[in-house]
Amino acid sequence: MPDRAVRHFQEELDQLTARLLEMGGLAEDAVQTAVRALVERDPAAVDAVLTGDGPINRLHIDIDRRCFRLLALHQPVAVDLRAIVSAVKINTDLERVGDLAVNIAEAVRRYAGQPPVKDLIDIPRMTDIAQAMLRDALDAFVRRDTALARRVLNQDDTLDALKTQVFRDLLACMLADPSTIQPALDLILISRHLERIGDHATNIAEDVIFMVSARDVRHHAAEADP
Repeated sequence: MPDRAVRHFQEELDQLTARLLEMGGLAEDAVQTAVRALVERDPAAVDAVLTGDGPINRLHIDIDRRCFRLLALHQPVAVDLRAIVSAVKINTDLERVGDLAVNIAEAVRRYAGQPPVKDLIDIPRMTDIAQAMLRDALDAFVRRDTALARRVLNQDDTLDALKTQVFRDLLACMLADPSTIQPALDLILISRHLERIGDHATNIAEDVIFMVSARDVRHHAAEADP
């Protein structure tokens, strides 16, 4: 490509990255607000998440259009092509994180109408880990940092273990007191949504490794290590 075309392509790629980071920030804020609504039993925070999905959806459409325009107009190859293909996939993962935040808020609204089942310890911890994974995965995308992407993959087991612990604790509550079954199921569902957010962060990290090194490590986590 001529120098002018190269500069234009890079500018559009930078704008695409900025949109992805904006979308990631909105999705992360939605998750944090939903879990804060759970901990503080705050109906206003629940409503904010349930009505705040529009900007994420609009960015989802805008980013897809930008990706397809870059592919059509510039016909990139090698790492640039992989970067745009990865951006399309990351865009979908971030939109799903936004949807999962809404799902959490819906479960929180149900849970808030019933007496608390137990102290909330592991679910906030899961939230912290899932959000850190999402931030690190996006940071790895911006920096083309495969080492950071691998660290995201390694955190997934910790999140899965916490989800299992939440299930065991709540199962014990349900067996001891059948009146806790419905609210306990809502907490189990929330933990599942948080685990899925970690899965989406893992997907992004895998896309970073593919983008930088052309290695597909999906379903082969051990191959992420050099």
